[in-house]
Amino acid sequence: MAKTKQLFECQACGYQTSKWMGRCPNCGAWEQIVELNKTQIEILKQTSSVNTSFEKAESLPEIKKDEVTRYSSGSKELDLVLGGGIVPGSLVLIGGSPGVGKSTLLLKIAGNLAKEKKRVLYVSGEESKSQIKLRADRLDVNHPDIYLLTEIRLENIFSELNQNRYDILIIDSIQTIYTEKLTAAPGSVSQVREITFELMRWGKENSVAVFIIGHITKEGSIAGPRILEHMVDTVLYFEGDSSKELRLLRGIKNRFGSTSEVGIFEMSQRGLISANDISKKFFSRENSQAGSAITVAMEGTRPIILEVQALVSESNFPNPKRSATGYELNRLNMLLALLEKKLGLPFNNYDVFVNIAGGIKINETACDLAIMAAIVSSFRNRPLSKDTIFLGEITLIGNIRDIFNLDLRLKEAKMQSFTKAIVPKKPIEEIRGIKCYEVKEVSKLIDWM
Repeated sequence: MAKTKQLFECQACGYQTSKWMGRCPNCGAWEQIVELNKTQIEILKQTSSVNTSFEKAESLPEIKKDEVTRYSSGSKELDLVLGGGIVPGSLVLIGGSPGVGKSTLLLKIAGNLAKEKKRVLYVSGEESKSQIKLRADRLDVNHPDIYLLTEIRLENIFSELNQNRYDILIIDSIQTIYTEKLTAAPGSVSQVREITFELMRWGKENSVAVFIIGHITKEGSIAGPRILEHMVDTVLYFEGDSSKELRLLRGIKNRFGSTSEVGIFEMSQRGLISANDISKKFFSRENSQAGSAITVAMEGTRPIILEVQALVSESNFPNPKRSATGYELNRLNMLLALLEKKLGLPFNNYDVFVNIAGGIKINETACDLAIMAAIVSSFRNRPLSKDTIFLGEITLIGNIRDIFNLDLRLKEAKMQSFTKAIVPKKPIEEIRGIKCYEVKEVSKLIDWM
């Protein structure tokens, strides 16, 4: 008699193994590996099997390109992140922390699409119809072409989809839906994988755009297997503090456009709306105080003026504290080590805290010069001019390197009435109204300050 093959799967990350283990070697989670039954293994083989139909290879120049059609979501910022609009048949995954505005945004988008004569099915597994109705009243999106369905069973959802025609499907959230094909609990790896595959197949066959909301883990990633992000066409992450009005929608993956764009929304009584004037949201020029510097960061193709704040205080402990909010901690440690090495500043006896105002996160190195200027300003208790911006990347040997899109950053600074710029290299075309000072070494920056 043939021995029955066993298969175990981690419920935290989707890692599979032929034997049980107490700790997952892939994600490090404890007591998350469970055995799959025969039904789950068969479904797994069906969803992961390769199409066996034979197809001849074609030369790349001979292949005809399909034109991608799009339609607007009614939100300028969302269209920007999606690459120009919603693509029929696409599967979009939106993740973010609780309360950041995922459900609010999609209900607002449903109202915009309903006004364009598109039928929307909003499926909720977390809230009742009356709760969604209250939010719809607040957002002013009451429209007869928006249909609500409070259901967590996938078969019942498909029954509704097969009986009526819809142009948009919204699932809130994917972790609450389950299928009777599997005995695993809702939100498990097996359930999420199977449901996502079925939604993707149905959306492609019927040319219906599907939006699904995903919860995130403590580490900030989408809860469930990584295969969920691989299966969908677009992955969007909400960033921002739920207690503040500004939210950032960042594209992590997009098969129909670029992932470099970032959408900026503002929370209001009418829900999340596109932020029209964000130029003065992330900095203040009221009073010059020590530990504050201004820089210009690029979010996609959009320059944003930011205020960098630093606090240097004497430490009473052998190991001084380092903290960075909105900035990479490892890069902060590198800049502090460089200041100690090149300038002899005793930061080994001081606590250093760095914060990017407005709750935004900096993912580029062009703001290194502003970080360093704010730290030195706080250390020496000397305020910096509020009319000056700092732009430049700092290397390990103390040089300041040139950055991309310098002209675009300087033009944005000029529009906000800044008159001076500390840059590693002057732009080719002189920009009237703003004077540039070349600084190519860290020591020269200290001399200028």
